[in-house]
Amino acid sequence: MEDVPARRPARAARLRPVGDEELTLQYRVVHGYRRAFRMAGEGPALVLIHGIGDSSATWAELIPHLARTHTVIAPDLLGHGASDKPRADYSVAAYANGVRDLLTTLGIESATLLGHSLGGGVAMQFAYQFPERTERLVLVSAGGVGREVNPVLRLVTLPGSHLALSALRLPGMRLQVGLAVGLMRLLDTDLGQDAPELLTLVDALPDETARNAFIRTLRAVVDWRGQVVTMLDRCYLTEGMPTMLLWGDRDSVVPVRHAYGAHEAMPGSRLEIFEGAGHFPFHTDPARFLALVAEFTGTTTPAHWSREHWRDLLCEGRPDTTAHSGALERDLREASERSAT
Repeated sequence: MEDVPARRPARAARLRPVGDEELTLQYRVVHGYRRAFRMAGEGPALVLIHGIGDSSATWAELIPHLARTHTVIAPDLLGHGASDKPRADYSVAAYANGVRDLLTTLGIESATLLGHSLGGGVAMQFAYQFPERTERLVLVSAGGVGREVNPVLRLVTLPGSHLALSALRLPGMRLQVGLAVGLMRLLDTDLGQDAPELLTLVDALPDETARNAFIRTLRAVVDWRGQVVTMLDRCYLTEGMPTMLLWGDRDSVVPVRHAYGAHEAMPGSRLEIFEGAGHFPFHTDPARFLALVAEFTGTTTPAHWSREHWRDLLCEGRPDTTAHSGALERDLREASERSAT
């Protein structure tokens, strides 16, 4: 495990402002649905996949810096941002298919996948479904490890939640939500670490279509008991694939304990913890985040997929869990009760 650096400030200085020309949305129609994405730079492909309720705008300050050495593609997942929001399949597997199809229309055969939260689960699913097209994995506060998830997300999966989300758009509610979020930050709660991002997610649900897509996506991965999908049962398949895990130690959405579990379950993975950061470490300390991604992609060799190696891993199956920690053994037992898409 990597050494943890000295404690950093709760929120580091922002990067330089970027021009609109570097962040312009582009569009492709795939399977009849409009899909929005941002694309910049030249070099090896790097795909940035956002989390639930978010959009490619979350990477806005990072894209110009990453584009100095990579062709960066940051999609708005279906049901998010400026992409269409149909009554459709919003499962993790469907999202992985959507990323593959968008990359295919752009002429990109393989890429490094960098995914945040739900996007981390999508990146891992992409690597599982399309290992021959995956060069590396960077998983940031990724979903799909343990059952635990913020109680608010579990509540939103319950019947009638669309009414509660609709109420957030009533006059005066934005101010009340802002005051509550501000108080959490003032009290230095873990959830308060992500105060600005929480308000952004509220603003990202302006109408019933957006709210329905959000709830459908959430219910595909979370229920009232917690996360319902897992990647733990297939983590052993990442053997030979460069993988880096980035996590905030004050993540109140997906606990940092999941980072250590995933690191233990993924052979040869690298773990970096952002002290004082919440669920969005790339916003808290973008300079360190960029440095880690640049160093990781610049010093690791893209995975070389072999049909024979893949078959051997599948035939051997998941390693014996008796060598793992008690926490990981518990998560693996839990995984057998959850969806293994």
